[in-house]
Amino acid sequence: MPAPVPVLLIVRELSLGGSERQVAEIAKSLDRSRFDPRVGCFRPGGLRAHDLRTAGVPIINFSVPSLVSVKGLLRIARYIREENIQLVHTFDTPANLYGVPAARLAGAPVVLSSQRVDRALWPAAERHALRIVDRLTDGIVVNCEFLRRHLRDEEKVPATSIHLCYNGIDTGSFYPQRGSRPEALRNAALVVGVVCSLRPEKGLSTLLDAFAALRACVPAVKLAIVGGGPCLAELQQRACLLGIFPDCIFEPATPQVAAWLRAMDIFVLPSLSEALSNSLMEAMACGCCVAASRIGGNPELVIHGETGMLFTPRDVTELAEVLRLLAGAKGLRDRLASNAVHLIESRFSLEAAARRMAEIYSSLLA
Repeated sequence: MPAPVPVLLIVRELSLGGSERQVAEIAKSLDRSRFDPRVGCFRPGGLRAHDLRTAGVPIINFSVPSLVSVKGLLRIARYIREENIQLVHTFDTPANLYGVPAARLAGAPVVLSSQRVDRALWPAAERHALRIVDRLTDGIVVNCEFLRRHLRDEEKVPATSIHLCYNGIDTGSFYPQRGSRPEALRNAALVVGVVCSLRPEKGLSTLLDAFAALRACVPAVKLAIVGGGPCLAELQQRACLLGIFPDCIFEPATPQVAAWLRAMDIFVLPSLSEALSNSLMEAMACGCCVAASRIGGNPELVIHGETGMLFTPRDVTELAEVLRLLAGAKGLRDRLASNAVHLIESRFSLEAAARRMAEIYSSLLA
């Protein structure tokens, strides 16, 4: 039986983000009889580091202080050569920009990058650099059909170089389970919420405005916003101006994501730009009734009226109408939530993602 193929997965850091979660889950889930996975990062520590070590996946800290560090690039290339790494796969933009050239310098047989967000979010200089890096890879892995079209039509990447692997959700951790809510939500009759990074592209002001309209006609409703980011103070100020701050819970980023999701009756993702949202998938897996903006990869998960509800980005009136409909129809919420759980379990499990990634790796190594 042939020895497992050494593969190196690279990400900037091992914190709570979606790319960090996916690189950790893929590394842990790959068939060890076929692949010998290692994870490289530019910064030490992070929540995912513990998960990887527990699963027996080696972590290599390349100590890259910046994307102009020649020493860091040479350090990565030396490791690839010394360990005879056969496949290098970078998982986020910093890793793409730095890890792909290092892998090519080292002579790695197969080099893959990832595109997990709309490139329109990046400054022109970084977008230009990514286009150069595209030409150095043997393929680019995307996590939704929206990004496949984006790379093919707008970035002019050959269709044959684009490989689709949907994100995988750990359904052993994210599953429906009703229990007591966190103390801050204990007296709520209905909980609307979101778990995400508090960044401008998440469109959270739309959610605050729509919640204000809902609160005017639904008693004892609470809004839970779970996560941290640069927009926190701005969102808190807006909640005060709308007069809804007493009914808003701002919870910092937490590893207890599933517990907070299970406390939510309606999960809302009002993004202005989105690929395939881990948070949305986790909410669906936990049995939330979900509403999401009709943008990016969201419609690949939320089939309107079947697995959730869609609304136009930035449209406060439309979102408020959706919230009023769902708030007054528990039967509808339960049906949509049940369908969403089934979709995640059948098509978006970790096992399905690991199988698909193994197929991509094997086809390129062959």
